[in-house]
Amino acid sequence: MDRRRRRLLQSATAWVGVSSIAGLPAAWAAASNTPLTGGASFSFDRLIAHARNLATLPYVPAQPHYGKLLSQLGYKTFMGIETRKGHQLWENSDLPFSVEFFHLDNGIRVPVDINIVTGGRARHLDYDPRMFVYPDPGMAQHIPHDLGYAGFRLHDARTDHREWLAFKGASYFRSPGTENQYGMSARGVAVNSGESGPESFPDFTRFWIERPAPGDSEITIWALLEGEHLTGAYEMRCRRPGDVIMNIRSRLFQRKAIDRLGIAPLTSMFWFSETNARRGADWRPEVHDSDGLAIATGKGERIWRALNNPPRPDISLFADENPRGFGLLQRDRNFDHYQDSGVSFEHRPSTWIEPAGNWGAGHVALFELPTNDEIYDNINAFWVPDKPATADARWAFDYKLSWTDQAPFPGDLAHVSATRTGRAGDPKTYKDRSPIDRKFVIDFQGGPIGTNQPDKDVHIDASASLGRIDNPYVIAIGSEEPGWRVFIDWLGDEPPDQQAVVLRCRLVRGDTPLTETWVYSYYPRPLPA
Repeated sequence: MDRRRRRLLQSATAWVGVSSIAGLPAAWAAASNTPLTGGASFSFDRLIAHARNLATLPYVPAQPHYGKLLSQLGYKTFMGIETRKGHQLWENSDLPFSVEFFHLDNGIRVPVDINIVTGGRARHLDYDPRMFVYPDPGMAQHIPHDLGYAGFRLHDARTDHREWLAFKGASYFRSPGTENQYGMSARGVAVNSGESGPESFPDFTRFWIERPAPGDSEITIWALLEGEHLTGAYEMRCRRPGDVIMNIRSRLFQRKAIDRLGIAPLTSMFWFSETNARRGADWRPEVHDSDGLAIATGKGERIWRALNNPPRPDISLFADENPRGFGLLQRDRNFDHYQDSGVSFEHRPSTWIEPAGNWGAGHVALFELPTNDEIYDNINAFWVPDKPATADARWAFDYKLSWTDQAPFPGDLAHVSATRTGRAGDPKTYKDRSPIDRKFVIDFQGGPIGTNQPDKDVHIDASASLGRIDNPYVIAIGSEEPGWRVFIDWLGDEPPDQQAVVLRCRLVRGDTPLTETWVYSYYPRPLPA
């Protein structure tokens, strides 16, 4: 795991979600008092029944048993704790994967329950301090035998023994993806993210890891989600090498009403890029884990929303029905654009959510927060169903999550490769322009553009939610990486209540789109001197 830290943002009910789930399995209806461990029979249906039963009970948040001890150990001690070589679960065996466990620390004080499933039977994995090497050898004698683990990560024993998937904290999990570089994260669910009140963070409290067989290419992980507003059961079938692929089945049971329920949430960081970089903030040209939100709508439109570091919290909503996919992507993979070999932003993974079945009507939500540093995750994207998230609601959402360095789309449309901004007009007219007027320069590459020149039949389809678009034109650029560059000026007055101006642009020939649709939220304000 890298040095980045996370910021936590402060009647019969219908079964809704994937349409392929025709009805409630019989196993779900049975009362579930099983602990799903101790040699008990285990299945996803039994886990679902357990989560459903828990949702009928009052929520009791877990409390740390050894909080005082963990506080006394201190940050430097935790940073010095290492996994003992040869003591990972299934290490030095003929199995394809091994499991390394995270030690509890001052940030994660409540352990998760770890169970191993073998032959359909689950058994609890006891805490073993011998798995760790402590900076003070005598420290192990003072560690309680039931301290527990903060989470775990998977290693690939078949190839390079690198870690490729990790679970730690709330319902967060992350992967270094194809290029073995951690960046953004995913979560099990988002509760009231982007609302005026505090966000709630349910926890994965229990895990079941299926023991793989020699030669297996994937591993299955089940998780129990518990929180004030809902419970959930998750099944995750995970595979590598190449892209890390997770086929996820989620079943959610609400305890309380939720103002905004976020499905398949993704979390990332965007500080600045060529779009909003200004001298003096940092020595590097760009700092971000992702540079855009990509959406493939149910009707076939492809959208690229360039990310922003807004002056205030901002949420953008993209209405859709049965989306084909969405994700936070890191398109810019040129080292020269970052110049930081220590953190390798150009190798950070992109994530792509591909729904399985029909998700119905709803919207993709993008919640952006202002930041002045790279240590904060300030970007959140997730699906929000239109149906109200009322108390006692039940939900089923299945999807494939890919951690990748490849574009999720076919190459039939040109894609946005860069977004730049500056003063509207030209040097001769700068003095006559309002200081909030702005020029936007959008580069498109690939697809039908190729190495062609824009002809008279190519039309710039551009619009603004406020103000007006002026002087749009397009030119061909580049030789090694050819493409087309679109220029548009936005002119207008300062919007009321610090509203953002939503800009949209694409290139078309007649009624046929040549490019994906570029979208950007601009907050009119003078450029810094």
